[in-house]
Amino acid sequence: MLDIEGTTTPVDFVYRVLFPYARAHLREFVARHFRDPEVRDDIARLQAEHRADSGGGLGPPPWRADTAEDEIASAIAYVQWLMDADRKSTGLKSLQGKIWETGYRTGELRGQVYPDVPPALLRWSSQGRDICIFSSGSIQAQRLLFSCSNAGDLTGCIRAYFDTTSGPKTEAPSYRRIAATLERAPQEMLFVSDVVAELDAARQSGMQTALCVRSVEKPVDAGGHAVIHSFDDFF
Repeated sequence: MLDIEGTTTPVDFVYRVLFPYARAHLREFVARHFRDPEVRDDIARLQAEHRADSGGGLGPPPWRADTAEDEIASAIAYVQWLMDADRKSTGLKSLQGKIWETGYRTGELRGQVYPDVPPALLRWSSQGRDICIFSSGSIQAQRLLFSCSNAGDLTGCIRAYFDTTSGPKTEAPSYRRIAATLERAPQEMLFVSDVVAELDAARQSGMQTALCVRSVEKPVDAGGHAVIHSFDDFF
């Protein structure tokens, strides 16, 4: 099971390409698709998160819903506030995925993966290993990145995708849920990520773990996890 950002995909692609694209097209997308049922679902999630943030004293921008225009403006302001804070919000990630879909379909966006990733996915598939993804980005965004990647369509190698609807990546029950969905014991699974806190949670669930450190010059406290610098380092 693979993380994306910093593991299969350069962090710069997420922060310098995907996030700015979503921010630049946010207002137009929400205004145009405000009545779409799936976008309405995202806005409902965002409004629920907004209530929780307000109740928790986090001070989000006000949310007004007297008119459609008020609700659109409120949703946009709150999404921008979440993006500024780099929040792993399920509603935000779902909405971002829908915005990115337009970019991938028009060719403005192309997913980036490290050079060692495509041959590794093919190698592991040929070995009969199941491959899945667990990322804070929405399942839709994950599929788009791998289907429209700079190495072509890689989705044929990937069995399943999981996002924060399975739970936070820093909590062990999330990993147990994923293992149960795949009908695997956690001990049969290896989770690869560049974030030690995520690996700690996976290890607590019983999974095997490996810390992906793409920069060999970067000193790192691996927290007792195995360390890899490339997908060529294992299997």
